Amino acid sequence: MAVINLGSINIDHVYQVEHFVQPGETLASSDYQRVLGGKGANQSIALARAGIKVLHLGALNHADQDFKQQMIDYGVDCGRVALTDIASGHAIIQVIPSGENAIVLFGGANQQITQQAIQATVDNADSNDWFLTQNETAQVPQALQMARQAGLSVAYNPAPVTDVVKQVNPDWVDLLIVNQTEAQVISGCDDLQTQIDYFQSQWPNSQVLLTLGQSGAKMISKSSVLSVDAYDVQAVDTTAAGDTFIGFFLAAFCGGMEAGQAMQQACAAAAIAVTKAGAAQSIPALTDVQNFIRENHK
Repeated sequence: MAVINLGSINIDHVYQVEHFVQPGETLASSDYQRVLGGKGANQSIALARAGIKVLHLGALNHADQDFKQQMIDYGVDCGRVALTDIASGHAIIQVIPSGENAIVLFGGANQQITQQAIQATVDNADSNDWFLTQNETAQVPQALQMARQAGLSVAYNPAPVTDVVKQVNPDWVDLLIVNQTEAQVISGCDDLQTQIDYFQSQWPNSQVLLTLGQSGAKMISKSSVLSVDAYDVQAVDTTAAGDTFIGFFLAAFCGGMEAGQAMQQACAAAAIAVTKAGAAQSIPALTDVQNFIRENHK
């Protein structure tokens, strides 16, 4: 069994600043890093670090092959990562002392992925494989439909949330993964209980995993809601925390782990990630997560 991830690969330009830049302001940065990132790449690395086989479907500029090699070094199968003449996707990330971040994103090569490449990939998948995608590449609705038609289990993380989600038929998706902001935009509701009611009525055939930051996470199905608490840690940088959660949850869940236990493992992985700076380099190994859970037994 494997997870096929149609996902972005970005070059993250990370700046440590005292506060987020205001309109008209020039602000000095105390530190700068150029590192591998992108929701897709981060989730693929998290899946690999969590111990599951992951095939990444994406694209990079020829000049940035070293970032592809970094993914391979993390254990990701990059046989479906195309090299193009288009500039690679990249992000400008501001990180403030509390660990919060603000991001400006450029799609670049991530927007050049073709339907033909997606179709060829899902056609060669095994029937017990999962298909995962986010909202940082081209062809997202088409890819979800292709994966469903190929008989794969499908997970969708509509991040960053855009109008693309309106093109997605809920019946194409087995597992919808959203954070508080995405849940609010999709449901049109601010209140948590109203959001839960919305997903139970409008996504009745899907399981909806709602991540709540320091308040943990909830798994919403048509007739039930399962809640798990977050771990209390001192955050340094929240970049990739959500991607780490998704990768570790999906690896455990599609490997047969009960949902509550998979959520706990994902919360632990995200807790470790926020104590480290950066994106991919902050994602822990499975053994570190297991040790963390034992040391912080609830």
